[in-house]
Amino acid sequence: MAHSEGVFHNHWDAQIRPLIDVIDTLRLMGIDEDLALPAIAVIGDQSSGKSSVLEALSGVGLPRGSGIVTRCPLELKLRKLNPGKKWKAIIKYKDTLIEFDDPSLVEGHVIDAQDVLAGEGVGICSTLIHLEIRSPDVCDLTLIDLPGITRVPVQGQPEDISVQIKKLILHFIEKSETINLVVVPCNVDIATTEALRMAQEVDPEGKRTLGILTKPDLVDHGTEGSILAIALNQVIPLRKGYMMVKCRGQQQIYDKISLAEATRMEKDFFKHHDSFSSLLNEGKATTEFLAAELTRELVTHIKDSLPRLSHQVNMKLADVKTLLGQHKGGPPQDPQLKKEFFIDIISQFNDKIKSLVSGEVINDKNLYINLRCQFNKFKDALEASKDLFAKEVEEVVANYDAQSRGRELPAFSDWRVFGKTVQTLVKEQQLPALATLYSIKDIIQVQFTETSRASFSNYPFLRRFSVKKIEEIQAKQEAIVKERIDEQFKMEQLVYTQDSILKERIGDKYAEMDSRGNYPMILKEYYEIVVQRLADQIPMLIQHFLLHESAHLLCLNVLGLMDSANLDECLDEDTECSHRRKELQNRMERLRFANEKLSYFS
Repeated sequence: MAHSEGVFHNHWDAQIRPLIDVIDTLRLMGIDEDLALPAIAVIGDQSSGKSSVLEALSGVGLPRGSGIVTRCPLELKLRKLNPGKKWKAIIKYKDTLIEFDDPSLVEGHVIDAQDVLAGEGVGICSTLIHLEIRSPDVCDLTLIDLPGITRVPVQGQPEDISVQIKKLILHFIEKSETINLVVVPCNVDIATTEALRMAQEVDPEGKRTLGILTKPDLVDHGTEGSILAIALNQVIPLRKGYMMVKCRGQQQIYDKISLAEATRMEKDFFKHHDSFSSLLNEGKATTEFLAAELTRELVTHIKDSLPRLSHQVNMKLADVKTLLGQHKGGPPQDPQLKKEFFIDIISQFNDKIKSLVSGEVINDKNLYINLRCQFNKFKDALEASKDLFAKEVEEVVANYDAQSRGRELPAFSDWRVFGKTVQTLVKEQQLPALATLYSIKDIIQVQFTETSRASFSNYPFLRRFSVKKIEEIQAKQEAIVKERIDEQFKMEQLVYTQDSILKERIGDKYAEMDSRGNYPMILKEYYEIVVQRLADQIPMLIQHFLLHESAHLLCLNVLGLMDSANLDECLDEDTECSHRRKELQNRMERLRFANEKLSYFS
């Protein structure tokens, strides 16, 4: 593009470049994954002249044709060089970076990039292509070109292509940090254009929308007045207004009219046009004025956004630091340091298990709250059985003479009958005792397992090993407790307590005993002793073997890994966790870099 007097080539200010560069650098670093960056997004219906506008601004040919030509978002970065400097371009996408110095290669490289990202054909992709053009004949400006809006799919396109394109466009234009550049042909009804409708949907007050009117040479004779009214912001008002440009048409491209010549012809067109010359005089027409206006808009927008961006970066940094703290660093490579690291995480696990057993809060829970709840349920069941026991004894006493008395005289009852009643009723409490055992085992196993998974979240081998040991030890200890409970209830068949203990319980109640051998009162008091004995003994058995002994055995087994296990195997990290930590570390670096860059302008 040839040099000329005027704003297109003389508006550059040393203060503009750093502002635009810092946002471009942040976007290239991927900061836009964490927060929205100031941008100018270019949208338009198919055949709106969008590509021609970008060509006129950049001075190079971009992909043209029918159907969807822009199939990936294209970040078009224009950087003005001092006069005499050689034209240069850089295109980046995926893992590809190409530098070249021939402007005619731009279109081919963009097409190749789209084919790589979106596949050959007519599909689209949301991945950005970065195209930087350095030239003495451009302004300092960055634009994001988006696919043209289509309503009807062409051959080879999915039926929902229009939905896909609109979703992609909305991803950019709905952000409050984006200035929406809406390209609309003068020879169509502006109210019916989908691009303007979408812009109005996300920016109903038109605060961040700038309209670009193209193809003024195709306006029907006699309608110039209505088009001028649109350009003067009198029909569909936008806060940023409208500008009009006349770029190269397809015929001019066939005729090999250069972009420089097209720019000169554009200025002549507006200068001599009966209706639109006033727009040129007001700085609302030609690509030169458009370039200057876009640069001013972008720089102002960036300046306004910097304080908010800086605050958002600091907030994101704090969030990432917190998340990174939850993904502790991986094992060191040095063998000695790796062993120390291994001992440390094993010791931390054992300490947590011991704390759990001692009643401290681990994993936001206190184990004993749940244990006590189950033990209280068992105690309540025992207490509830007292009434049943008393009723059974009364029935046995009442029916003794009729059903059980042998050769003994009245009032000389047979103790064996009553002893058997005690044995039967006490035996019935074995089922609640076993139910308590199973409930407690589940609670402890869940808590131990949660502690294991939290402690060894990064290390699958240690996680599998500890969980397996928890299951094995709990199963073994459950069998021991079950055997002890069986023994306890076999002992209860002896119907025994110390005479002094029973007499102490009876106390002054002895006078209330009836002449029928005093059995009802004695048996009730004896059952009170049994209830107290079971209410304490069963929980103590369960706690000792299932909790304390299990924890001790688990810690010993895990400690044993220090001597017998392969360190590399033990500390082989979970792929997902390692990937997540690396991702967070990368985010941290990006955000720190952004913070450093933005602090320069604060």
